[in-house]
Amino acid sequence: MTVKQIYLAGGCFWGTEKFLSLLVGVESTEVGYANGNREQVTYQEVCTGTTEHAEAVKVTYDPEVLPLKELLETFLQTIDPTIKNQQGNDKGTQYRTGIYSLPEDYEEQKEVVAQVLQEEQKKYSSPVLVENLTLANFCSAEEYHQKYLEKNPTGYCHLNFADLAQVLSTQNKKSEQRVK
Repeated sequence: MTVKQIYLAGGCFWGTEKFLSLLVGVESTEVGYANGNREQVTYQEVCTGTTEHAEAVKVTYDPEVLPLKELLETFLQTIDPTIKNQQGNDKGTQYRTGIYSLPEDYEEQKEVVAQVLQEEQKKYSSPVLVENLTLANFCSAEEYHQKYLEKNPTGYCHLNFADLAQVLSTQNKKSEQRVK
């Protein structure tokens, strides 16, 4: 099994992490702060809006089970890609949306990302504002943020998992068929 990594920013990382961790083919997830103006930050620093970091999820996945195109298409169903610096009730630069590839994978992945975002644009009259960038930096978030909604099932989340159940089911059936 050859795994790949991609970093996805979809607003508050708690719900994004939980959703992505439920996808068949995702091997692991880790929440953290991406593409800011310094290597290491804390949640409190990110919340000031001065570090330029996005709340993001490091996703390690098996592309033979869950191809990047399908991973991204599924992720995009969890966000409003036309809103800048906000998802749900969360507002600020740390809640922007983005897709960040490792530098060594950027050339390979950027075309797939661009194609998926181009297809996504056809659904909207407003511009899609999801970043498609190389990952400049990523630092892991504090332990209490990791798997937050597993530890706090009634915690706030901008995602409605009841509405997303069909999305998960459909994608997971496709992935499970590849495993067989």
